[in-house]
Amino acid sequence: MIDNRIEKLFDKDEKIEAVFVSKKENVRYLSNFKGDESFLLLTRNGKRYLLTDFRYIEQAKKETCGFEIIDYKGKLFETVLDILSQNQIDSLYFEGYNLTYSTFSEMKEKIGEKIYPLSFSIDEIRALKDEDEIELIKRAVEITDKAFEHILNFIKPGVTENEIVAELNYFILKNGAKGFSFEPIVASGKRSSLPHGTATNKKIEYRDAVIIDFGCIYDGYMSDMTRTIFVGSPDDTMIRIYNIVKEAQQKAEEFITEGLKCLEVDKIARDYIGCFGYMERFGHSLGHGVGLEIHELPRLSPKSETILEENMIVTVEPGIYIEDLGGVRIEDMVVVKKDGCKVLTSSTKELIIL
Repeated sequence: MIDNRIEKLFDKDEKIEAVFVSKKENVRYLSNFKGDESFLLLTRNGKRYLLTDFRYIEQAKKETCGFEIIDYKGKLFETVLDILSQNQIDSLYFEGYNLTYSTFSEMKEKIGEKIYPLSFSIDEIRALKDEDEIELIKRAVEITDKAFEHILNFIKPGVTENEIVAELNYFILKNGAKGFSFEPIVASGKRSSLPHGTATNKKIEYRDAVIIDFGCIYDGYMSDMTRTIFVGSPDDTMIRIYNIVKEAQQKAEEFITEGLKCLEVDKIARDYIGCFGYMERFGHSLGHGVGLEIHELPRLSPKSETILEENMIVTVEPGIYIEDLGGVRIEDMVVVKKDGCKVLTSSTKELIIL
């Protein structure tokens, strides 16, 4: 798999002699090394170097195959220059979108003028998941689904939003996850109108809507799901918007297939919500890619011209948010296929009243 990924990198631009990889997730993707503060130098002629420090030498040797592991001893770009000289390489490409200006300046000072930003993002390559990645993401999704099922037995009036987060964290860690893939959103009552309402010490009250948006990390790969539940009989308006959001999400998922533009999928859900007068209450994009990062390419947004391809994994998460009343969001993760999509998230989307 690593060979294929590196080959795709060099196929993107025939001018590349060598590339310096600095983004942590891309280092992992192209080498399988899971540590921190490490870099890759890859050459078109097949040489592969992982530059790290003493803390990670042993780990790097165990996790990678076909890489020369080098302790750069605090002299990163001097080491890079030596490697380039040894391989008679004149130019070096780097992830311009990832380096700070100060790091770029140091690189230019130590290596010289023949350094160029990549004309593309390595993240674009990562958008298409291979079978190994899909299996790891499926495992993260399974843990998340089980955690949601578990938390339904925990939520009741008097329990705080923070206590819900704590219980979710305990459950996912106990079931094999490394931790949350992002700070969970638990927003109840009127706070559920906050699309990113992270948990507080607010207590759950009777008739509250509770938005729960969370995910976990399994062997580096992430999951993301949202469900909205009710504690006691909800307001009629909340039931109405719940059903609208549910139907909008279903229409979008049924529409997804390889070859569509991302904006076309977003439009399906957005237009349906707009039919009921709630267009302005759905203010975020329909979804995003998930993998080694919680927000990856592609983006299901009104502006994205990106074409969906088989084995891209995206979220589908329409929502309606009404200030001083509450909000509803429902989110699944799906895998794009040639003739549709496969929904990975298995948690029910039927109206839940605890």
